Amino acid sequence: MGKKTSALTEDSSIATWLEHPVGGPIIRELLAQAGQDADVLRPVRRLAIKRLVTMSKGAFTTEMVDELVRRAEAGEVPASSGAAVNASDANASDADDIDAETTPDPEPWVERITPQRFAGKTVIVTGAGSGIGRATASRIAREGGRVIAVDISRERLDEFVAELPDAAITPVVADITDDAALAQITDAAGQRIDGLANIAGIMDDMTPVHEVTDAVWNRVFAINVTGTMKLMRAVVPFMLAQASGSIVNTASEAALRGSAAGAAYTASKHAVAGLTKSSAFMYGPSGIRVNAVAPGATITNIEARFASKLGEQRVREAMAILPDAAEADALAASISFLLSDDGVNINGVILPSDGGWSAV
Repeated sequence: MGKKTSALTEDSSIATWLEHPVGGPIIRELLAQAGQDADVLRPVRRLAIKRLVTMSKGAFTTEMVDELVRRAEAGEVPASSGAAVNASDANASDADDIDAETTPDPEPWVERITPQRFAGKTVIVTGAGSGIGRATASRIAREGGRVIAVDISRERLDEFVAELPDAAITPVVADITDDAALAQITDAAGQRIDGLANIAGIMDDMTPVHEVTDAVWNRVFAINVTGTMKLMRAVVPFMLAQASGSIVNTASEAALRGSAAGAAYTASKHAVAGLTKSSAFMYGPSGIRVNAVAPGATITNIEARFASKLGEQRVREAMAILPDAAEADALAASISFLLSDDGVNINGVILPSDGGWSAV
């Protein structure tokens, strides 16, 4: 008896679509029309197919998802696939279309909120308008915390605040490289700052050191390192005065290895790791914990650009064994744990949150 095949929906994973006797040929036909194959979807195969709408930034629309579901329900297998499948057979509960030896994908992770975990706490989150920053700010707010949500984009912050109208969120439009903005951020927090999540950051253009430009190097360091340091410098006096606090910086797999990005980004994230460990050592006895999360492949709005043929070749080779990309909510789970009192005995750690990439 083969493995059972269920009906496809917008909530079915991309892997489920690709393995389906009707959905697979439909998806592959769509990709072929764009000059691509199914390998392009491998890093996100565990995500619901509807997530492609957000990830593609409009290139893949809700209407396209609806049309895929309609075609799958109707059993419209593309003629080019050389297969003819009856929809009722493909979606029957006792179908034998998929080999019983196929290893099933793990069940998708489901976020579980811990009510009031951040009750009474004020936490600053940078990069809160999108990606990991937004997911982290959202989680803290939904767990009862007061969030000072910092981002360079007012539009993104307004969208975020509108999503959680009953939450305690104070939006601050600020550039963390601007010294004047630091006072604006701490003023919004008030006299007590319990946590800081330094998440704002940028990627480089994958250039090795002989090709990296001063402009790329200086901008990457200004945001990823100097901005992180200055905001830490601004909040630590508050934490020293209250003899408590938790800071979580964003490192990267690039802080642990040399094969994840270009020279500028890799060096910047190694610097973040050093800044984190030095601060943990200095302030640990004062009740302040300083840790960092090292994300692996994550679905965010930070895009990798390749300005170097050598850089592209080497990085793409290394990424061939990359684990599946995680959604930002999964990283928020790691960051919020370290920020919370649940991380009470953790200090000076660079925590890989990478799906096992660091074990390769």
